[in-house]
Amino acid sequence: LLDQHQVVRPGELGTVDEINEYAKSLGLKVREISLDDQFRCGGSAAYINWVQRLLGLEVGGPIPWEGDSGFSVQLVDSPQEMESLLALKLHEGFGARLTAGFCWKWSDPNKDGSLVADVAVGGWSKPWNLKGDRAVGGAPPSALWATDPAGFGQVGCIYTAQGFEYDWNGVIIGPDLVWRTDRWVVNRSANKDPDFKNTNKVSDLEFEKLVKNVYKVLLTRGLMGTYVFSVDAETHAFLASL
Repeated sequence: LLDQHQVVRPGELGTVDEINEYAKSLGLKVREISLDDQFRCGGSAAYINWVQRLLGLEVGGPIPWEGDSGFSVQLVDSPQEMESLLALKLHEGFGARLTAGFCWKWSDPNKDGSLVADVAVGGWSKPWNLKGDRAVGGAPPSALWATDPAGFGQVGCIYTAQGFEYDWNGVIIGPDLVWRTDRWVVNRSANKDPDFKNTNKVSDLEFEKLVKNVYKVLLTRGLMGTYVFSVDAETHAFLASL
């Protein structure tokens, strides 16, 4: 069972071409079967297609969001607005979490157990989720971030959010992926993921592919809806046009 766009870090393998090539070298035949039914994102195949075209992971380029009765997409104007909307969903009894691209350092907790508010946009800031498997300062361990009610107080990283789903999803697109005129442009210096820093290990082309996959994963965690915000003004305006 393979989603080619779930590869988000260097060294991970997982494409149909790679499997076919290796199988062929062993004299094995591969029969590929497409699973047409969509269960992610509330069953909205339209949203999955919209995200993949938005990021250039499918041919055809970005298209306007035409709406889907089973799924909600909303662009917000600030992280504060996103957090408030998600908090309202949480109060109504739904699951809700906020995530972001890996564009801010990820500090260890302070000695007093408090978390460092690393993810900062303007006057708004929140800590990343915990890295380890031990609760600290009221925050749940990494494996429970998406399910423990106390996880709402931290921003989910790609390596924590991947594999989880929750009703309402907030995504902050960082400055590592920005829209310029008619295309996506990646900014390696804006990305703080240590796995991406070694240019000998990760080429610019590979970096672009991985970053787009990261945002594809983050944008498809919600079961009922997604709120989106970009820290970059031109990118935000482009998203608003869609």
